[in-house]
Amino acid sequence: MALNITGDTAADELLGNDAFALLTGMLLDQQVPMESAFAGPEKIRQRIGTIDPAAIADYDPEAFVDVFKQTPAVHRFPGSMAGRVQALAVAVRDEWGDDASAIWTQGDPDGAEVLRRLKALPGFGEQKAKIFLALLGKQLGLKASGWREAAGHYGEDGVYRSVADIVDPESLVRVRATKQAAKAAAKDAKS
Repeated sequence: MALNITGDTAADELLGNDAFALLTGMLLDQQVPMESAFAGPEKIRQRIGTIDPAAIADYDPEAFVDVFKQTPAVHRFPGSMAGRVQALAVAVRDEWGDDASAIWTQGDPDGAEVLRRLKALPGFGEQKAKIFLALLGKQLGLKASGWREAAGHYGEDGVYRSVADIVDPESLVRVRATKQAAKAAAKDAKS
């Protein structure tokens, strides 16, 4: 299925065609703009020739950090995020047979089980796992029963809360506005 997250055709095609690329984009989605985070897997693929979890898991860690540092950088925190991507790759290789999509397809899991599996991945806490589950359901046709409930408010229809709701440039603007309003409200609450 075609995704429209980054504004870059090659990066979006990779996200739509490769489950590990999409999972990696979600992992990178912190402290950088969403488009930049989700463009990261394409930068990795261009620089090392693959986005295969086994290849990334086996890549020399120092050299992988250098891959992240190349201009334009994969992430603003190249050392820590390169390590997190490699840890995710090891988990997918060792626990899911090098197939990231098995996390949400193997054994026909329900939404609660997919959420549990996502939260067990390195770098995926409760919120990130719920957003990714919503992305799978809203844009990639995940059929797991109860996925909306498991994704919480990120699974709701007609909202613009996260990357799960970005389908075009207009929805990106709406998601960004929602996030800015939430940050402002949190800041006001602290005052």
